[in-house]
Amino acid sequence: MAEPSLVASQEEPEERVIEAALRPKFLDEFVGQARVRRQLSLVLEASRLRGRTADHVLLSGPPGLGKTTLAMIIAGEMNAPLRISSGPAIQHAGDLAAILSSLSEGEVLFLDEIHRMSRPAEEMLYMAMEDFRVDIVVGKGAGATAIPLDLPPFTLVGATTRAGLLPGPLRDRFGFTGHLEFYSVEELELVLRRSAGLLDLRVTSAGFTEVAGRSRGTPRIANRLLRRVRDWALVHQIDQIDARAAGAALDMYEVDAKGLDRLDRNVLTALATKFGGGPVGLSTLAIAVGEEPETVETVAEPYLVREGLMGRTPRGRIATPLAYEHLGLPVPAPAPFAESATLFGPGSDEPDESLEE
Repeated sequence: MAEPSLVASQEEPEERVIEAALRPKFLDEFVGQARVRRQLSLVLEASRLRGRTADHVLLSGPPGLGKTTLAMIIAGEMNAPLRISSGPAIQHAGDLAAILSSLSEGEVLFLDEIHRMSRPAEEMLYMAMEDFRVDIVVGKGAGATAIPLDLPPFTLVGATTRAGLLPGPLRDRFGFTGHLEFYSVEELELVLRRSAGLLDLRVTSAGFTEVAGRSRGTPRIANRLLRRVRDWALVHQIDQIDARAAGAALDMYEVDAKGLDRLDRNVLTALATKFGGGPVGLSTLAIAVGEEPETVETVAEPYLVREGLMGRTPRGRIATPLAYEHLGLPVPAPAPFAESATLFGPGSDEPDESLEE
């Protein structure tokens, strides 16, 4: 069984409770995403001035950047109740009809991972978003009857980590679309300062910088690492957390200076040593580190590619010079990355399963 990752997307129930307590409640408390925050503020203010429900909102971007938090903020700013569900939970049109028919006027419906909703439910959502009406089909075959059901005006907030999987007709029905970007170290420091105040922690500026620099540009991870540093400081009876204390705590949890954890380093080490820097197929690489291919592809690979430590080519995954430098290994000659001009270019995401056997 694989060890749990400190930076993985899964959260324990206690972690979710603490995470919820750290979420900002209003837009002026939300740190980062200045462009999306400014645009969304205008949309909500205009809706309040018109006395109408806000337009439907689509939020896209990697996990942990604040999509769920913004949905809660939208409900808070509009002084409206919030209903939360997810795409995977809606597998039949009847599931969606049950949710929509129970909405109150002005309510905010948040659908996480909306791209994973079933096609029949998706087609029902088109009419609900546009006309605030759904047709409930009663019976089967030639005797089936469609009963129209009027819905109260509501605001749908959809969140997705893969906006490209959303069909055009659904995407076009959202009045506002916001794409969330990764945070800078300076923005993460602001997030951590706010969280430290709520957790009653004393942290120096250098301590905040140390934690922020290892947080992969993601507030959720930053808050999680801060809580682990808090635990370390409590056990070691340290009243004020400085850079040295934060670094020692995160080193103990195997989160290095670039934010790589055990899985990330295992993937890079296997790629650089066992396979000579690649190219190597995803399944082969996953077997080498004792993980499932999906885990390597969704948990480790995105950050490694973004940091320039790994490349995806039509022939497979390869280690870059930065990977060897980070691992403290000499760069091999001839280097595999020198052979491919499409390291991060077109075609780099093509399947490489032909390399497997």
